Parts: sequence; structure tokens; C-alpha cells
Amino acid sequence: MNTTESLIALLRGMDASVSTAESLTGGLVCAALVAVPGASDVVRGSIVAYTTDAKTDVLGVPADLITQYGTVDEHVASSMANATRRRFGSTYGLATTGVAGPDPIEGKPAGTVHIAIAGPEGTESWLLDLAGDRAMIRNSTVSELLSRFVDRVREASRS
Repeated sequence: MNTTESLIALLRGMDASVSTAESLTGGLVCAALVAVPGASDVVRGSIVAYTTDAKTDVLGVPADLITQYGTVDEHVASSMANATRRRFGSTYGLATTGVAGPDPIEGKPAGTVHIAIAGPEGTESWLLDLAGDRAMIRNSTVSELLSRFVDRVREASRS
């Protein structure tokens, strides 16, 4: 059983759900989740908020947060994760924001990525410094986020 299959099984066993808010991954996190048969039992939905105005208008990320920190930031990732959780009424919200490349954004080089997980236990975010081309950065972001999420869900299932 791979990481995503394990994750879907764990969420199902906990009667928990997940939703995503994605920027640089453009829906790849949700696509990885729904590739597993039966994912509809636990996946509530996804919002691809690729532009700044989508982050503020659709997700409700505070504009002053983006003005202060930019879109490639842990605060924005955390806000996105909490927003998708609220919007979909899911147990967990996952978020990605960053620079897939090839060019820098907001003075941050390609490979600068922030991921976040929001859930009943609170919200955590991580800075990833990834290498590779655009596809590698996007795929590595998905892998890193899902790996951290499965660890968190395993820990929560033991409680």
C-alpha cells in the first residue's frame, strides 16, 4: 500500500475528511488523493488559487497578509489551509504555495515552497527548499506534503 492509499484508509478509519487549497501544484495534491479508489469517502474538494486575487477573493486570505509577507510565505500557506478546511467543512486542510520556476517570484528563487496542514490539532507549516525543474518541484511538493500529512494522521489516529 503506497502513502496515498494508506492516507485514504487512515482517514476513512477515523471518519475524517480532507480538502486542499493549491497554488503552485495546480491541483496535483487533490489529484493524487482522488487517484485512490474510494477517495470520495474522505476527499471533500479542492480550490486551485493560482493568482493573488484568487487567494484573497476565493479563499479569503487577508489582503494585508499578502501585502505584508507576499504570496510565497508560511502565513499565507497556513491561511490557505485553514480557509479550505472552513470552506469544505473538512477535518483537515492542506495547502501549497511557492515558486515552481523557472523564474523567481517576489524575489524568491524557484524551489522556495511553503506547505501547510490545518486540522483539529492546529496548523503547521513548513518551508521546503526544493531543487529541479518545474515538474520536479511541483511533484516533490506533493510528495512532501502527503508524507507529512500521513505522519500527522497516523499520530492523530493513535490519540
